[in-house]
Amino acid sequence: QVQLVESGGGLVQPGGSLSLSCAGSRIIFSRYTMGWYRQAPGKQRELVAAITSGGSRNYGDSVKGRFTISRDNAKNTVLLQMNSLKPEDTAVYYCNADSSLFPIYWGQGTQVTVSS
Repeated sequence: QVQLVESGGGLVQPGGSLSLSCAGSRIIFSRYTMGWYRQAPGKQRELVAAITSGGSRNYGDSVKGRFTISRDNAKNTVLLQMNSLKPEDTAVYYCNADSSLFPIYWGQGTQVTVSS
């Protein structure tokens, strides 16, 4: 079965950086737009960043200029580099594989906490 496994979450101080990684198995990565979403307690899940198979990127307004998404189709991985982190970035971050033609998949999530 398809698996998306996130890693790299943790505790970081405000202003710090973290890099999240999502590794996919049993999935043809190049068929999907890959994205990162996040959900904070009591809030709806929101788009953080997405990247199409062709490399076009889209970012949530709150992370523009601070976060960078990238992908490596050969390695079935998608990365999220997060800089200048703020306490409001605290959330569970989920990897997503999205397609209009194929089933959509989610990872199990990784916790990111920004706190001093």
